[in-house]
Amino acid sequence: MEGTSELMRHADGSRSDSREQDSQYGKYMTFKSGNEYFGLEIQYVNEIIQIQAITAIPETEDYIKGLINLRGKVIPVVDVRLRFKQEPFEYNDRTCIIVINVKSMIVGLIVEKIAEVVEIKEDNILPPPPIVRAE
Repeated sequence: MEGTSELMRHADGSRSDSREQDSQYGKYMTFKSGNEYFGLEIQYVNEIIQIQAITAIPETEDYIKGLINLRGKVIPVVDVRLRFKQEPFEYNDRTCIIVINVKSMIVGLIVEKIAEVVEIKEDNILPPPPIVRAE
């Protein structure tokens, strides 16, 4: 997924002065993928939904699981674990989809489980894992 670093921090560092933005600054929704925990800036999270029926898209990368219909909107869904080159897992009742909006693009991220919303200081944040593109 292009712009994955956007998931971890805002690339250009710009921030709105709105009260909502200020209250969200430094807050991250954390989730489990494999044996690791990752975080998304809370400002990018639209909602969290239960795993649901996914319509497969032929001839796409294995981590692109397909499309879901969320209240009339068609949203592409990516399995985070597969995208980060981790072993696949069987979806269960803890599996959910985090619906995010990054650069005006709405995407669903399949994660094993949501951990919590935490406040993290910027100097404690590691860069996202490298993403290897298929040629």
